[in-house]
Amino acid sequence: MSVRLYIGNLPQSFDNKELESLLTSVGKGIRFKPVFDRETGACRGFGFANVGDEKVANSLIEQLNGHEFAGNKLRVERSERRDSNGGSRRNNNSSGGNQQAAKKKGTKKIVHSDAPVQEAPDPRWAGELAKLKDLLANQKTAV
Repeated sequence: MSVRLYIGNLPQSFDNKELESLLTSVGKGIRFKPVFDRETGACRGFGFANVGDEKVANSLIEQLNGHEFAGNKLRVERSERRDSNGGSRRNNNSSGGNQQAAKKKGTKKIVHSDAPVQEAPDPRWAGELAKLKDLLANQKTAV
């Protein structure tokens, strides 16, 4: 059975082959996959390693936890398995996320308020808006 390890505190830009050679120096059968940001494509600072042997996983944790790599001290520990539905961490419950989505679709939420809606002005135009308000306040109208 393979062991999944969390490897954290990675720099945003690093040589993947250099890290893999560091991992294989501890033992064989280690596959590493960094986690990348979807928008920027940069490394998010962590990844996961699958290790085929329990002893190799333990020695990897002992040898590389706190090890200096590209200016950062690595954090290596056993990874916690996520539930198969993937939504339990966000919702803090064990029921499926699809059941909640179905409940939300069936509910129509209507909010009524008699209070006037006051939104903050766009910060890009706040200065111009203040000047216009001052000009309007200073105008004299014939009544």
